[in-house]
Amino acid sequence: MRRDAPAALSAAGFAAIFVFGMVAALLGAVLPVLASRLSFDMAQAGALFLVMNFAMLVAVLTTGPVLDRFGMGVPLALGPVLVGSALVMVMKAAVYGDLLPAVGVLGFGGGMLNAGANTLIADLHDDERSKAAALNLLGFFFGFGALLLPFASGWLLSRLGLDAILAGAAVLCGLSAAYASALRHRPPKTTHKLPLDEMPVMLRSPFVLLLGALLFLQSGNEFLLGGYLSTYLTTGLGAGMQQALMLQALLWGSIMVSRLALSRLLHRAEPHWVIALSAAVAALGCVWLALSPSPLAASGAVVLTGVSMAGVFTTALGIAGARYPQRSGTVIGLLLTLALCGGMLLPWLCGRGAATFGLRLVGWQPAAQFALIALLAVIVKSRPR
Repeated sequence: MRRDAPAALSAAGFAAIFVFGMVAALLGAVLPVLASRLSFDMAQAGALFLVMNFAMLVAVLTTGPVLDRFGMGVPLALGPVLVGSALVMVMKAAVYGDLLPAVGVLGFGGGMLNAGANTLIADLHDDERSKAAALNLLGFFFGFGALLLPFASGWLLSRLGLDAILAGAAVLCGLSAAYASALRHRPPKTTHKLPLDEMPVMLRSPFVLLLGALLFLQSGNEFLLGGYLSTYLTTGLGAGMQQALMLQALLWGSIMVSRLALSRLLHRAEPHWVIALSAAVAALGCVWLALSPSPLAASGAVVLTGVSMAGVFTTALGIAGARYPQRSGTVIGLLLTLALCGGMLLPWLCGRGAATFGLRLVGWQPAAQFALIALLAVIVKSRPR
C-alpha cells in the first residue's frame, strides 16, 4: 500500500495539534464573555472545565490502543469534525446548560487529536532526543492554535462578535479534517488485537507512574493558567477585557516561541534536565504572577511562565515514546489520560479554592505544582532504563 511521505504525515499532525490548541484555549479566552452572556459564576465555570477534560480523558484512553491497532487515519480526520461541531454548539448556546454537552463534544474531539498527533509525530522519529525535539516542534503548532483564539478574540470581539470568531475556527477544523482524510498513513503496529491488556502492566511500572504524576501536574497547570488567567487579570487586577485577552495571547505566544527553540536545543540537551529546569523557573514565574499588583507587572510574569513551562509536557512525551517504541500509542494515550486527570481536577479545585481564598490562588497553586514537577523530573532521571 502506498504511504505518504513523513513530511506530509507530519503536516497532518501539525494541523491536528493546531486544532487541539484552539480547544485548550477556547474556554479561557471566551469565558468572561460567555459568563456575562449566560449568567454563570466561577463554580459553574469550573464545572465546564471538569466536563470538557473528562471527555478528553475518555477520548485519549480509548484512542491510544486504537492507534496501535488500526493506525492514525480515523482519529486525525474525525477529531476536527467533532471540534468544529462543538464550536457551533457553543455559538448557539442559549443557557448555561447548553454549554455542558458542547464542551463534552469539544473535549472528546480534542482528546482524539491530542493522542493522534503526539503518537504520529513520535513514531516518525527514532531516539529519545529526536522524539523530544520533534514533539516540541509539534507543541509550537499547539501554541499557535492556542494563541490564535485569544489573539483573534482580543482584536475582533468588538468588531465581529464571538459567534463570527467561533464560526471561523470551525472552518479551520473542516480544513484539517479534509487534509487528514486524503492521506495514506503507515500501517498499524499490531494487527491482532487491541493492546488493552498491556495498560495494567504499564501502570505497575514506576517509570510510567512517575511520568504520569509529572504530566498530571503539568496538564493541570496548563489548563489552570489557560482557563483562569483572563478572569484573574480582569477581576483580580482590574484589567480591561481586551488587555486581558492580549496577555493571555502573550502566554501562548511565549510558549510557542520557546517550543520552537527547544525543537533545536533538544537534539543536544538532556531531556530530563530540561524538564527540571523549566519547571523550576515556571514556579518562580507563577509566584511573580501571584504577587503582581497590576496587569503591567503581571505581563512579565506571564512571559517568564510561558517561556519556561513550554517544554515540560512535550519533552516528557518524547521520553515515554522512546521507552515504548512498539506501543507508543498505548503508553502516550495512558500518560495523556493521567495528564488529563490533572487537567480535569486541578482547575476545578482552583475554581473552588479561588471562591474561598481569592483569585491570587491562580498564581500560588501552579507555583507549588511546578516545584513538584521539577522534583519528579529528577527522580525519573535517576530511574534505571
